[in-house]
Amino acid sequence: MNYQEVIVELKRLADQDKVQFKQKKFGVIAQNALGVYHKDLKELAKRCGRKSPENDALALALFDSGIYEGRLLCSKLYNPKNVTEELAEKWVRSFENWEICDSFCMSFLGASELAYSKVFEWTKRNEEFQKRAGFTLMVGYCFANKNAENNQIEAFIPVIEQAIDDDRIYVKKAVNWALRSIGKRNKDLHQLAIESANRILLNECKSAQWIAKDALRELNKENLNILDYPRSIYRPKK
Repeated sequence: MNYQEVIVELKRLADQDKVQFKQKKFGVIAQNALGVYHKDLKELAKRCGRKSPENDALALALFDSGIYEGRLLCSKLYNPKNVTEELAEKWVRSFENWEICDSFCMSFLGASELAYSKVFEWTKRNEEFQKRAGFTLMVGYCFANKNAENNQIEAFIPVIEQAIDDDRIYVKKAVNWALRSIGKRNKDLHQLAIESANRILLNECKSAQWIAKDALRELNKENLNILDYPRSIYRPKK
């Protein structure tokens, strides 16, 4: 599909009732939204060929279209191997809600070569969704980089503990998400994440208490699914 064909399809799928529903139900407030759900965008991305080489130009054009769902589609079409510093900064500055932040930072930017450095850079930002992006990128990095060594992931813990007093809902939820993701990576990081949560619990501020208690609630479950990454260490072939 070319640019015009995608725009026509997006407008065909438009539903303003969905725009209102997402605002009320999920707090997703976006400029120039058509009201197209992610499942439909994923299907449209498949029809475009997903990460085919020619789609990088299409993805960038869709991002610049001024249509919210066009920007979401960009994260489903652009090849993460081709992400540049300039593009990463352009995208992060545009994040206006958690949905587009997470769409870019999970499987997409989390798989890029810039992911690790941007974690430490973006988590220092003051803007709510740029700061959230740093912590969401931690989650994306944990999932996308299955062979990352423990010391690489462990370096995220001090960053998490420095952000526990940020009570903005979309920041503290991402901080909590990052801590839980670290704890589900392997048994050693699981123990370190629990120790971190217990340290956070000593802080009396409301956001710290919520982050710690919610993380411990999940990480202490008997049936917790621990992923055992890197598998070469935690599930070696016999």
